[in-house]
Amino acid sequence: MESNRPKSVHRSTSTGKSRLSRTFQKVISLRTASRIASSNGMGICVLSSQHKSQEEDAMPGHKHGDSKLKRKAVMEALVAKLFAGVTSVKAAYAELQMAQHPYNSDAIHAADHAVVEELKTLSELKRKFLKKELDLSPQVTLMLAEIQEQQSLMRTFEIANKKLESETEEKDSGIDSLRKELEERRGVNKSLEKRLNASGPLSMFDNVKFPMLNPTHFVQFLHFTLRSVRSFVKMMLQEMELAQWDLDAAAKIIEPDTRFPKLSHRCFVFESFVCKTMLEGFNSPDFFLAGNSQPNKLRPERYFDEFRNLKTANPKQIVAQHPQSSFPKFLRSKYLSLVHAKMECSFFGNLNQRKLLTSGGFPETAFFIGFAEMAKRVWLLHRMAFSLHEEVSIFQVKKGCRFSELYMENVADDSLFSDEIRDDSNVDIRVSFTVVPGFKIGRTVIQSQVYSSPVITPPVSRG
Repeated sequence: MESNRPKSVHRSTSTGKSRLSRTFQKVISLRTASRIASSNGMGICVLSSQHKSQEEDAMPGHKHGDSKLKRKAVMEALVAKLFAGVTSVKAAYAELQMAQHPYNSDAIHAADHAVVEELKTLSELKRKFLKKELDLSPQVTLMLAEIQEQQSLMRTFEIANKKLESETEEKDSGIDSLRKELEERRGVNKSLEKRLNASGPLSMFDNVKFPMLNPTHFVQFLHFTLRSVRSFVKMMLQEMELAQWDLDAAAKIIEPDTRFPKLSHRCFVFESFVCKTMLEGFNSPDFFLAGNSQPNKLRPERYFDEFRNLKTANPKQIVAQHPQSSFPKFLRSKYLSLVHAKMECSFFGNLNQRKLLTSGGFPETAFFIGFAEMAKRVWLLHRMAFSLHEEVSIFQVKKGCRFSELYMENVADDSLFSDEIRDDSNVDIRVSFTVVPGFKIGRTVIQSQVYSSPVITPPVSRG
């Protein structure tokens, strides 16, 4: 039969499809193929290796070595067909796995049927091999096996591609979710910043001149500072609740012997702790940052200039532009004193904020931004105190002292203890702890805020 020369074919962008095209061309151009008419008149290419071998064996001069080569070719074709079948099983199994995520019952049924059919084909091939009923044309079988293998590989690659696309979509969805969460967190941070700024606008002090400065200005700024302190305390309590702290146990560690008729009163303990830590060293011109017992005191005008310059500055900008100035040192020192390493690790799962802070950075978390705003106002309060023409000092009320309206303001409602007080009992109001220290400016006293409770002495019965 005269051979047909294949026409030139453009190379496909897909390697698998190109190889498949070349394989089809090889099958079509087989010189050894013979045309056998089918029942419907169509022709197919088939080689009967056994019949041809018998005819060649009967031919005179046929060599025994040629028969061995043909048997070897048949075995190679068998192995190729076997490997192609295994590849088809792998492709069908990959389709079965793909159909399970997401679950698709129809696709699972089809893939399961394909796996079973491929296994049946391999089982039938095994049976024919054992019964010596193989009827293979080596060249055609090799080509068809290669076609089958390439098709199976293409199916496997398509499945892998779909899986990667699905994973990419899932990761894109996760990224979108994280972006939304980030935007929500940024919104929360902005609202917290607004709330902190709303706790006391400092613009009212823009027109205050140094000669006009008086204790009234100090009292007003103290009011704004305490608002910022309470905003931070609320934020700290929220972090404690999220970290599943036992707030009762934490409050008892700070003030062991104090009873609270209302659970909401526990916040006064934490406010007391924050105020005591932040205002410690207030009587010193530099908060004892340099470790000097008697640091040099500057002229009042210098303190007022610093107050005026830092009043509108952002804490992050101050730290970035002047990392070795007094305020960044104060910020670092107070954070490390107020937020213990175990507390930070409990809140955030790591110590990244204190590491960044000690290395001269500025953590941009909502928690630290709230702390930095509070610290800035405490620092400005200190600067204003040393700007006054009269000496300013801070005082604490000792635990157990009798309550005095001249020096103290009670933050608790006395009526909450009314059920414990009898008409004939002797009641003495005593200080449980100081919430906010008091201040003395010359002869002017700014009351301290204390949490007090009644000490009840039962009446002495007369015999």
